[in-house]
Amino acid sequence: MADDKDKERNRFSARLRRTAQVGSNLSGAGVAFAANRFFGGDEGDERTARALASALGKTKGPLMKVAQILSTIPDFLPQEYADELSQLQAQAPPMGWAFVKRRMRAELGPDWQDKFASFGQEAAHAASLGQVHRATLPDGREVACKLQYPDMASAVESDVGQLKSLLGMFRRLDGSIDPEEIVVEISDRLREELDYKRERKAMNLYRHMLEEKEFVHIPQPVDELSTDRLLTMEWVTGDPLTVWQDAPQEVRNGIAKRLYWTWWLPMLRYAVIHGDPHLGNYQVTDGGEGLNLLDFGCIRIFPPNFVGGVVDLYRAIRADDFDATYAAYEKWGFKNLNKDLVEILNIWAKFIYGPLLEDRVRSVADGVAPGEYGRKQAFEVRKRLKEAGPVTIPREFVFMDRAAIGLGAAYIRLGAEVNYHRLFEESLEGFSEDAVAARQAEALSKAGLTV
Repeated sequence: MADDKDKERNRFSARLRRTAQVGSNLSGAGVAFAANRFFGGDEGDERTARALASALGKTKGPLMKVAQILSTIPDFLPQEYADELSQLQAQAPPMGWAFVKRRMRAELGPDWQDKFASFGQEAAHAASLGQVHRATLPDGREVACKLQYPDMASAVESDVGQLKSLLGMFRRLDGSIDPEEIVVEISDRLREELDYKRERKAMNLYRHMLEEKEFVHIPQPVDELSTDRLLTMEWVTGDPLTVWQDAPQEVRNGIAKRLYWTWWLPMLRYAVIHGDPHLGNYQVTDGGEGLNLLDFGCIRIFPPNFVGGVVDLYRAIRADDFDATYAAYEKWGFKNLNKDLVEILNIWAKFIYGPLLEDRVRSVADGVAPGEYGRKQAFEVRKRLKEAGPVTIPREFVFMDRAAIGLGAAYIRLGAEVNYHRLFEESLEGFSEDAVAARQAEALSKAGLTV
């Protein structure tokens, strides 16, 4: 099993190899970027974006994960880059059986196969940081074994440095957003995502936070078959949301309401969000009456006053109180604000809060495709920030924004028509920052998690 003597821990030699590998892969994108700046042309950004996506697809690891994250922050990247980088998930081929045997032996010992009745040699799912295999325990339980790729700890530390260079390139391309806080936030979340022991605790945290919502199912981890880099958990099955997009309207609305509580209840009561908006992390069960929530590697725990800022901004926008919106942004951590910047930020805020402001049954956005959600508003914000910015996005804002956009895209996919205002007001009943702080402290203590 993994311990402090493990050779895969963060090592200088591994970081050096990783830096050379990533640097070589990115060099082609750098040449394309330089050519684009020199020769220009309408298709220049598209050529650079394709070169960058190709380079990152070869790196297989944290930097590819970063690219996927950046592509889902609609107010950050030029659209050509977001389109190309969003396709990277499909470019992560699984590691072979020889790797799997070595990894399982390292994590569970030479007799690891005796601990399973069967173990699938082919990966059921492969991503940027690891892959999942389906297995059966001797007692008949079906489980998912999530295996981390080799040397990921060293790769993260190397790729953090490459990330700074990459975001510097985007800033030169656009200049509307200062990426400094984004770098810090994504780097910290990447390090957490490699800690499978922390992910097990996060699963227990979500089980506690959502225990009153019986329609949500969180897979049960198998502690005795899990380590820092192997996470064994109950195998769950269900339908992807897309299967239900042609169901009767009432059924789709019910799914949307359950998605709402699954996301907003932990946020408003515990200051915790599930930060990965990928549609594959939700499964519909029980004929549309239940949900499986998956993948707890990207969980963001906020200071309670940050959630207070979320509520303050909602109330300020609803009251059309400019001074109160200004104060809410300051509470969130936006720096060096002025009247013009706040007016620009309000374009995005009114879009995000839009469904919550109107006391009526409505869609999230009429006539908008899931992949287009937020693009028009993001384009307008970035265009105006080029003149008035740059603005430094507070680190806490990154994953909240990303998750909110992902949830909105899911509602569009379902074609849901719900009174989101009444749902939000119901979830705000008895809200106070002190109550959130007390509930969060208790929940984190029970799960054994620290901020």
